[in-house]
Amino acid sequence: MTMTFAFQVLPWLAMAPLSGDDAPTMNSNNPPASARRECVFMVHGLGRTKLSLRWLGHQFETQGYRVVHLSYRSTRQSVWSSAEELQAQLAENLTGDEERVHFVTHSLGGIVVRACLQKHRPDNLGRVVMLGPPNQGSEVVDRLSRNPIYRLATGPAGQELGTAATSTPNQLGPVDYEVGIIAGSRSGNPLFSSWIREECDGKVSVKRTGLEGMRDQIVVPSAHTFMMRSREVAAQALHFIARGEFSRSTK
Repeated sequence: MTMTFAFQVLPWLAMAPLSGDDAPTMNSNNPPASARRECVFMVHGLGRTKLSLRWLGHQFETQGYRVVHLSYRSTRQSVWSSAEELQAQLAENLTGDEERVHFVTHSLGGIVVRACLQKHRPDNLGRVVMLGPPNQGSEVVDRLSRNPIYRLATGPAGQELGTAATSTPNQLGPVDYEVGIIAGSRSGNPLFSSWIREECDGKVSVKRTGLEGMRDQIVVPSAHTFMMRSREVAAQALHFIARGEFSRSTK
């Protein structure tokens, strides 16, 4: 692996999560959800595991939500195959007693959930919060799609996330359920930012996180890789799941 390839590809595979015990605690003004029997499914991104959302999930648990972390083979199969894998886990984890079922996703996880909900939408679907989703594809994928190391590292799904009209995210169409999108504006990768050439989180431009039919969108000063570790992101995600909109005064 050359140094150039390493700097291009390895940031997509930053997999080691920080310990949930080491993360800062946070308070929320949202009311407890336990009496409403609401469940939040956490869905990780490309090259990550369910551990990457453990701290964020804990913030929802402290507010009374039942949290379930789902996992899928993000680097070994297509978006649609991952969507079917997700559906199988949903069936295993839904008790039938939930008043509402919500999703909080990171990156590719948002695309997988969109695909899953097209075919398997719960009758009691609540709200969906997406962190840094490539809803209109990513210019970084356009640049790396022919890189053999990128192809090997990210698998079939990694080839599906470009900006072309034929890419999987752009083929999924608009949503007709409540979606809130949190986009990052702080890049942790100068090379990727130079390819995107507009406000971005280092992997996805703010503009391309947007989605037709979304309920709300907010931009936070966070980078893509660890935005799920941000206290502001957590507060905004909690606010949207509880109220269907983001707060403009969480600080």
